[in-house]
Amino acid sequence: MMGTNKRRFNRTVVFSLLLPCNLGFSPSAASLSRGSHLMMMSASNPVEDLSEERKSNLFQSLLRDLQIEGVPLLGCDADQVGSLNAAMWTTMAEVGSANDENKVCMILESIPVSALLAFAEDFTVLKTQERLMQQLPELRRFSVSVLGNGFPALIIETEKRTDEEKLLAEAHRTLETTFDEAKTVSALKSFINRVVVNENMCPYTKDADISATGLEMRGVAPGAVGYRFSPTTDACMVMSSFWNIVCEMMSVPEDELSSVMLSLPGIGMGESRDAHDRFAAVVELVGRYLCLFRGDATFGLVHFHPAYDRSVIHPLDKPAYGHLPPTSWLRPILKKGGALEEAESLSNEELLLSNYQRRAPHTAINFLRASQLTAAAGPNSICDLDVGGGVVEKASGIKLYTRNTIRMAEIGEEHLRARLKEEVDMQSIK
Repeated sequence: MMGTNKRRFNRTVVFSLLLPCNLGFSPSAASLSRGSHLMMMSASNPVEDLSEERKSNLFQSLLRDLQIEGVPLLGCDADQVGSLNAAMWTTMAEVGSANDENKVCMILESIPVSALLAFAEDFTVLKTQERLMQQLPELRRFSVSVLGNGFPALIIETEKRTDEEKLLAEAHRTLETTFDEAKTVSALKSFINRVVVNENMCPYTKDADISATGLEMRGVAPGAVGYRFSPTTDACMVMSSFWNIVCEMMSVPEDELSSVMLSLPGIGMGESRDAHDRFAAVVELVGRYLCLFRGDATFGLVHFHPAYDRSVIHPLDKPAYGHLPPTSWLRPILKKGGALEEAESLSNEELLLSNYQRRAPHTAINFLRASQLTAAAGPNSICDLDVGGGVVEKASGIKLYTRNTIRMAEIGEEHLRARLKEEVDMQSIK
């Protein structure tokens, strides 16, 4: 049996805890293949019609202007989706850690300018989305642009922190020192053994340290679960850790590192609605940029939080990447799964116990390889689901969600809540 693979992300799993729902979600067809270069969207390059000599001279002139201004020029040899994002978000995390205003230029000559434009444009749009920005306030300080709006370099700028922001940042830095990695991972493994292994929530998980068990006949070998840890409270550092794990999984064979669980105890700490909203916003940010760069064709995600509540996760009545199916779909899923009696008899409160499938002792993200998900789901796994009101959605994992929803109701809230509290208490801060 392979041992558990552990790594800590300074300041900077799993196995398929549940077959990801992708219910109705339409991932891009392009894939994030090992060694492939970025093939990006249709963002236009306003300088592409210039001659190569003219572009080169103008590029060098713009870089010289930045040097005169005193802006650091950071060379980066990234040429793939993972390494590009790891470099960008790590740089943003480091730049954003200072209280003063800051400005750097990342030179990315191996990256298509269309990819840089797509990122800069989407980040600008993100900052206009108040629903998210209320929970991602650290991103308000940032602005991201493409040098000259068409050259292979990103300009990353931050505004000066206010006095209130300085105090909050200092409090967060102090909090980050209180998390104990060993206790955090131990509590997570207890949750995995209790919910996934002992309750058989995933038929392909028999051990917290090995994933993809039982898929050999479908071409997938079991492999080690990698447990990763970051004490960060910062969204940019979460993104840095996330994309570094993507790079790791792209470079390590599947039978050596089957899947990863990233523990993030500093994100959305506690069980309040504000804590849950913070968790939901951060993991939405993660999924947003994985999908922007088409990584959802290579990886699936599963999200966890101690107060996980699908009924308040955006969008409420549509699939959300990495989350359980919408709460309003549970009765239709039970009916589709053949559990007609339970679809009628279970109360709304009993159906909500389905959330305990994702109520881990702290915020965590499960990284799953698409090859495993495809093998686990099997052929013809996607079906039409009548969700009521004349609306039919595409759905998958019907049998699994049917079984797990019924099982959570059978266990009951008192027992589920008590065991979760025990696991939360296991990771008491230093």
